[in-house]
Formats: sequence, C-alpha cells, structure tokens
Amino acid sequence: MTQIKLKQFGEMLISRPAGREAWLVAKAYSLPPKEKDEILVDFEGVLVLTPSWADEFLTKLKEKYIDVKYLNTSNASVRATLEVI
Repeated sequence: MTQIKLKQFGEMLISRPAGREAWLVAKAYSLPPKEKDEILVDFEGVLVLTPSWADEFLTKLKEKYIDVKYLNTSNASVRATLEVI
C-alpha cells in the first residue's frame, strides 16, 4: 500500500501543467512499480482541486493502478472535481 498526500504538491491544485508535473514526480519517486498495489490518495490540506489538475494526475493514476482509494474528500472543491472526472 502506498499513500500519496496531495498537499505536498500544494494547497491549490489548479492547472493542467502543474498536475502533469505532479504526476511525473509521483511516478518517478513515490509510486510502486506493480499495478496491483493499493494506492491511497489523501486530500487533507487541499483547498482547491480543479478538473484539469485532477485529469492530469488522478486519471493517469487510475489508468495505471487497479486499486485507488481516496481519503479526506469532504472539501466541496475536491468532491465536485471527483464527480466530474
């Protein structure tokens, strides 16, 4: 199991280029090589999450790994974006 705290990429996750950069960093340094590993994505401390950032990061994460779960999704911005993607 691998946990990714999205706050490490900032409190306001808003642009497509920033999401792409975060994905490349996570893929290179944090994510396990096996697609069957469980990935926990923690939104604690994230104030704003836009669909463009999430598309670059979360969509690619869900395409690569079978078991992706979200933690601390009570923020309205996070919930709305997760419904869109």
